[in-house]
Amino acid sequence: MARKNTKWADPVDLAKDLSGKVYIVTGANSGVGLETTRQLVKQGAHVVMACRRVEAGEAEAVSFADLHGSHEVIRCDLADLQSVRDFIDAFKSRHTRLDGLMCNAGAVIMGSEAKRTKDGLEMTMAASVHGHFLMTELLLDVLKASAPSRIGIVSSVVHANSPKKRYDLNFEDLNWETRKYSAFDAYGETKLAAVLYALELGKRLEGTGVTTASIHPGWARSNFGSGGGFFTHILMAIARPLTRSMSDSNWASAQTSLHVLLSDDAPNHSGAYFSQSSVLYRDRECRDGGWPMESPYPNARDLNKARRLVAHCAEAVGLTNETENNQGCPP
Repeated sequence: MARKNTKWADPVDLAKDLSGKVYIVTGANSGVGLETTRQLVKQGAHVVMACRRVEAGEAEAVSFADLHGSHEVIRCDLADLQSVRDFIDAFKSRHTRLDGLMCNAGAVIMGSEAKRTKDGLEMTMAASVHGHFLMTELLLDVLKASAPSRIGIVSSVVHANSPKKRYDLNFEDLNWETRKYSAFDAYGETKLAAVLYALELGKRLEGTGVTTASIHPGWARSNFGSGGGFFTHILMAIARPLTRSMSDSNWASAQTSLHVLLSDDAPNHSGAYFSQSSVLYRDRECRDGGWPMESPYPNARDLNKARRLVAHCAEAVGLTNETENNQGCPP
């Protein structure tokens, strides 16, 4: 049963004919990403499922057999920059349009020590921010050519934390090389980065027909966090029955993403933050959510900080040559 103040996408939007439209959804093989994908395919779209585990994506996609649209699964490990580039090459070899990109996938790497990717990046930031940044920047040319088109970037209520402890971006050590590592702080920083990136993109893409949004999907009852190890898995299993009345089904949690991709009003608020209602907000006035709503955290609305983040990400992922700068990311 859904919570009484759950926000639902307009049935008119969920009945639109999306035939001929192409979308990419990352992390599309489970949870909110899977439900977002299923609905787009149901409405006739072609959805490219960007999945680290192709076999898992293909197994779930069997359930789309009787739906109106179509799908394909292309491997993409967001924590591996070469894998992201390979995904882009595969996509562009097959498609010349892109109506919507939903940066849905995320990760939280539990433990007391930072883990690093083969590119030398801290794993949580790499999988949640750097990978999506590289993907988005390398798809801007197709998104512009397909305009009007949309970009959604999944964040979380966690980006704001509480008035007593707000997360910030430590640009001197975003890679957690000198700071004492905190898995929860690392996760919170990635979610702040998601809000800021959507904000910067919204400003940069003004006049192009490409619009953006950051998203809090709600407290989803998904398998997110299941990779945190045996004890994390046990704790989640114990807590799930206790939190069921306060959390959301994956379908309910997909509503904000679907609103961002399909509603006629969302493009009027490019760069804004869209939030499902949530008991997790420490700022009580935010608990009803909003499509859109203002983040309670001033740093999440700081365009200068957002531009600094983009410059950092561009350097971290190697977007430095003239061709890639012309595609999107400013030099």
